[in-house]
Amino acid sequence: MARVLISAAHKSSGKTTISIGLCAALNKRGLVVQSFKKGPDYIDPMWLSAATGHSCHNLDFYLMTPDEIQSNFISHSAGADICLIEGNKGLYDGLDLDGSNSNAALAKLLKAPVVLVIDARGMTRGIAPLILGYQAFDSEIQIAGVILNNLGGGRHEAKLRAVIEHYTDVPVLGAVHHDPRLQITERHLGLMPSNEAQQAAQHVSMIGDIIASSVDLDRFIQVAESAPDRKLVLPTFPTENSDPQGYGQKRLRIGIARDRAFGFYYADDLEAMALAGADIVPFNTLTDSSLPEAIDGVFIGGGFPELFMRELEANSQLRHELNARIEQGLPVYAECGGLMYLARTMAYRGEKYNMVGTIPGDVEMHDKPVGRGYVKVRTTGDGIWPEETQGKELSAHEFHYSSLENLPCDLKYAYEVIRGHGIDGRHDGIVYKNLLACYTHFRSLKGYNWARRFVEFVREVKLQAKQTGVAK
Repeated sequence: MARVLISAAHKSSGKTTISIGLCAALNKRGLVVQSFKKGPDYIDPMWLSAATGHSCHNLDFYLMTPDEIQSNFISHSAGADICLIEGNKGLYDGLDLDGSNSNAALAKLLKAPVVLVIDARGMTRGIAPLILGYQAFDSEIQIAGVILNNLGGGRHEAKLRAVIEHYTDVPVLGAVHHDPRLQITERHLGLMPSNEAQQAAQHVSMIGDIIASSVDLDRFIQVAESAPDRKLVLPTFPTENSDPQGYGQKRLRIGIARDRAFGFYYADDLEAMALAGADIVPFNTLTDSSLPEAIDGVFIGGGFPELFMRELEANSQLRHELNARIEQGLPVYAECGGLMYLARTMAYRGEKYNMVGTIPGDVEMHDKPVGRGYVKVRTTGDGIWPEETQGKELSAHEFHYSSLENLPCDLKYAYEVIRGHGIDGRHDGIVYKNLLACYTHFRSLKGYNWARRFVEFVREVKLQAKQTGVAK
């Protein structure tokens, strides 16, 4: 199994853009490329998926066990010619002092050689001790090559190549000169999502062409093929509730908001829904005047709804229908941006617009993060999904620059926040009728397969409605 981990000396070195370009360039060669992203991230995987034509999958030490990471990697690598894993932050950066959740730890776990992206702006001879230090810090890490980024020109490149060749044994696989065409517009959560970027496919293709002309792809492929034990025979674990018909019952229809305002979804979560017996039915909150026909439930993920407040308010027919259906008992799960959309109003940069209005609160956007990073919550026992007993601790993450203001004191919450912020620093997961709305982003993994529980809940509600003769 040819595989390589792309990392960097520090964050903002350009490794995401180079990873996107490598994926696109290898894909243009006719190779089947499977991408992975370390850590919690929605935006980078969108671009990587666009570059490969295959869903990118996240590997995360905080949310997954090492065995689960290996199993996930193996199962999604099947059929790929080459696997590219994009790291987060720097090679040795991580939560723990021992580096057990760093990019280096992931490289060791998956036996993947590392290609280091180095932002070489202003550097000449100093690049040698940097590379030598990264090599010496952990002898178990195979730094198989470097890609120099943001070079000032041909003379700068020549000097760096000479220094690296003289002082180190690490090959230079590529040299990418500073080029404004490689920039992807940044936002407060990182790179702009590809579902919103105009002509994203053309942009990815252009990045691929630039990287292909700047990187020795043949040597890069050789590095990936040098990974030891290429079959990587490791334990696999069956997915919880792997019956594709959902216990042999009729499949459900789950409406999912997928448009420029909402696009933060993990591929594994959607796969888990399908395995639990749900068909995904996308709808557009900006242009669709009604919810999809015959849906049994709705999932609204994260995104940037604050940038589309005017359009969201203008689509009043959909807002009113969604609110009415929730009042009637339609099962709905909303995460972060979805929670914001279901609130009463949303205010951003001096403008305020009406939203769905189911949640009795008002969204305020801020210049700095309100909640950002890994989260741990404890179930309160007031949750509405199956198996939601009191006291269970769950690991997740959150990314939001908004707060929910003017909430009443008598709201029911599914979670108590142990680490993180959630809605008010103490609670998260507003429960109202058959709605669960939270800032926390969960992942459907062995520790908490929320997608299966949500589908089971939707099925229970549908069965109860059938028995009572009330259509949801």
